[in-house]
Order: sequence, then structure tokens, then C-alpha cells
Amino acid sequence: MKGKSPYIGVFIAVSLLLAVAASGCISTGTKEKVLVVGTSADFPPFEYKNASNGQITGFDISLIKLIAKKMGYDKVEVKDMDFDSLIPALQTGKVDVVIAGMTITQEREKVVDFSIPYWEADQAVLVRKGSGIKVSSVDDLKGKKIGVEKGTTGAIYVKKHLGNSSTIKEYPTYVAATEALLNGQVDAVVLDSPVAKMFSKKYSVEIVYTIKTGEHYGIAVKKGNKKLLDGINNALKAIMNSPEWNKLVEEYFGS
Repeated sequence: MKGKSPYIGVFIAVSLLLAVAASGCISTGTKEKVLVVGTSADFPPFEYKNASNGQITGFDISLIKLIAKKMGYDKVEVKDMDFDSLIPALQTGKVDVVIAGMTITQEREKVVDFSIPYWEADQAVLVRKGSGIKVSSVDDLKGKKIGVEKGTTGAIYVKKHLGNSSTIKEYPTYVAATEALLNGQVDAVVLDSPVAKMFSKKYSVEIVYTIKTGEHYGIAVKKGNKKLLDGINNALKAIMNSPEWNKLVEEYFGS
């Protein structure tokens, strides 16, 4: 019999299907809905790495997972990066949202959209225990070496009020700034008050002054992404007016 066997085509088709299946390229008809979240995991108790397993955890992470669940997402993927890289990552689409104890400011609102506020904080001055440094006003920091995390409101405040009279050293994380303080490379560190309280329990440092700035934290999304922002706000309102919020606060802040 001349020509190709009628079974050859079937054999080829089956082989191709098996090969595609092995490569994982056959669609199951369903796709996971994933929310990609940017954070900077050096900001306890809001976001930090678990000492036992290295997983990123914290108040913000638990909060965004609750929000995502209420919005119908199947999974939350958390990406850790330096704080000053978060907004660029949001603008370029590397992440969908940013939650990182980020203060809502007019400058940031020019380039991203923020959710309703979910936390209020001030700035605190940390020094080494036993250093003898006393601070009763911002002016007492003049002439000192001050550590800050790059891109934070603490860094902005210090540059504005002490830039001409003090040496300001910027670090990629608050942990790095605090380590510099412990090593004597700086005299003080200015950082958000909730984190300063956590660090004072963990390291040999103490809060000697609180700068009343009345900042509010918000969740950031790409400018103009109204659909995502509305979903976050609706979920956030529901959580903040439920027992879930109290449980979160008690878990990470103890009261």
C-alpha cells in the first residue's frame, strides 16, 4: 500500500499532546488570581522576616492577605526590596500594591494613589543605652551624626530640619541604621515610632525623644488604578470595623 499509514498522524498528535502536558503548558481552564505585593521587610512589627523560617510576616502582611481574600484573590506573592525601590517597582508594574508602613505624603501622592489611612505614627529618636545623649527638642540633635533609612519620612524630616547642622547618614534599611548606631558610627537614628519601640525591646537602644509628626500609613497602588484602589478601600473599611482588626492589633502590638 502506497502513501502514509493513517495511524501515523494519530501517533504524532498524541505524542505532541503528551509533550505539551509534560511541559505544563496545557491550560486547565482556571488561573490563579495573584496579588503581587511590594514591601521592605525591616520594619517590625509591620513587616519583618521570621527568625525561624525566614518568611516575611508582620501586621502589614497579615492585613494585605485579609484584604486580598476579601477581594477574591487566591494567593498573595510578597516581594521584599529596599524601601526607596518600592514606588518605582509599583510604577513599572513589578508589583500591584505596596504596603510597608508607608506614610501618605503630598509628594508621594503625585506619583501613586493611596488607600484610606490605616495607622498613625510619629518619628522617634533612638540612641545607644548608656550613651548619655539627652534630647528634649530637635535642636539638641544639631552637630550629631544621625542615621536614617533612605527614602523615608524620617530621612526627609532630618534633612529639612538638620541638614545644615548635622551629619546625616542614609542606610538601605532601619536595621542597617540601627546596627550603625550600635557600632558607634552614628549618634542617633530617627525612625517611625512603632518600629523604634520594637527595636528598643530587641537591641541595646532607647527612645529619648518623639517628634510629633502625626503621619498616616496607607496602601499604595499605581496612579490611576481606581478599580484596585476601590477594592482595597472597601475591604480595608470592612476589616477595620470588625473583630479581625482587633485580633491583628493584639497579635502584633499586644494591645
